[in-house]
Amino acid sequence: MSNFSRSTRRKFMFTAGAAAIGGVVLHGCTSPTTTSTGTGSGTDQTISPLVEGENAPEVTTAKLGFIALTDAAPLIIAKEKGFYAKYGMPDVEVLKQASWGTTRDNLVLGSASGGIDGAHILTPMPYLITMGTVTDGKPTPMYILARLNVNGQGIQLGNNYKDLKVGTDASPLKEAFAKVTDPKVAMTFPGGTHDMWIRYWLAAGGIEPGKEVSTIVVPPAQMVANVKVNAMESFCVGEPWPLQTVNQGVGYQALTTGQLWKDHPEKAFGMRADWVDQNPKAAKALLMAVMEAQQWCDQPENTEEMCQILSKREWFKVPFDDIIDRSKGIYNFGNGQETFEDRDIMQKYWRDNASYPYKSHDQWFLTENIRWGYLPASTDTKAVVDKVNREDLWREAAQAIGVPADQIPSSPSRGVETFFDGVTFDPENPQAYLDSLKIKTIKS
Repeated sequence: MSNFSRSTRRKFMFTAGAAAIGGVVLHGCTSPTTTSTGTGSGTDQTISPLVEGENAPEVTTAKLGFIALTDAAPLIIAKEKGFYAKYGMPDVEVLKQASWGTTRDNLVLGSASGGIDGAHILTPMPYLITMGTVTDGKPTPMYILARLNVNGQGIQLGNNYKDLKVGTDASPLKEAFAKVTDPKVAMTFPGGTHDMWIRYWLAAGGIEPGKEVSTIVVPPAQMVANVKVNAMESFCVGEPWPLQTVNQGVGYQALTTGQLWKDHPEKAFGMRADWVDQNPKAAKALLMAVMEAQQWCDQPENTEEMCQILSKREWFKVPFDDIIDRSKGIYNFGNGQETFEDRDIMQKYWRDNASYPYKSHDQWFLTENIRWGYLPASTDTKAVVDKVNREDLWREAAQAIGVPADQIPSSPSRGVETFFDGVTFDPENPQAYLDSLKIKTIKS
């Protein structure tokens, strides 16, 4: 990856679990990896005939990482409800990671060297790891096997901006930020989904990230603590941390990201490519288990049980009340406006094709990384997507577990996407999208 400068690589490598933000970052999640031991009520699952005989997985275990975010629910529920065991992999470990930087490092290590084989992961990360962009130029090929969810992230502001009542329109912050010495907004990993959402939102409001406001890295579980002490003006992160911000009264929510781009892609189920290539039957078994867990998570009658499970000490160690409302599509932004319910923009795990990894969505993430100078303009995004995105394996697993044909997308492209500000992205012409944007920092 000779096209990447040393400074760019250093920029990406700054993703440590405890970023120094004016000396106030709290070390609430510092162990590199811990094993969750939940067994749940479903571990007596009968083994599926789909994994018997010659279809039996090559191995019965895999090490999968997760961050304490509700979009990790499918990996956790697959463990708690016995879906991994059902598909012949009873020894799967689901391991809490301290930060996305820790997830990256453990994926590079692999389980043979004390790391992990796959993870609940920000969709762009398997690409950035595959290309060596975030691994100091040392590529570790990865595959995306499924999308774990759509929607479900939040952009929050500290209470000192409450009078502005900022929503999807970020423009009122332009003047407010100009009065602050070195204003900061936080996201969870450079080039990741939260970075893309907050940059898009700011730029749509005429605020240039990197010039008018600094972007900093904070692990998800440390966001609320840092806004509480005014370490940053705003931040973007997944649930349950936006709702916790409101429940603790330390800030308010400007928007939920489904309002920026309805049914936008978010986390992915990513695996090391070598693990999948060496264990194709086990990879299919994992996919089937995760997909069944996604279906379970999206059943309204399971919502409260899911949130009770996630709140456990071994998983999130977060109050049930900080998880439940958003998992039902109930929103109180803490800005004085009325509570509202909208299941259409809430986090979805299965319905509306949430699980299927559209290649067109991955194309947008890579194009947006080009927009902000993380990837060179010469990047062959289509070739990289074809290498990393294994929607073919998703289709195979979906057909195996009996997903109806009308629930399996007929094309790996969802077509032209329209964002809240009227901007459109045509995956067949990403350059036109880039040319239409006024604020960007594209590098050759």
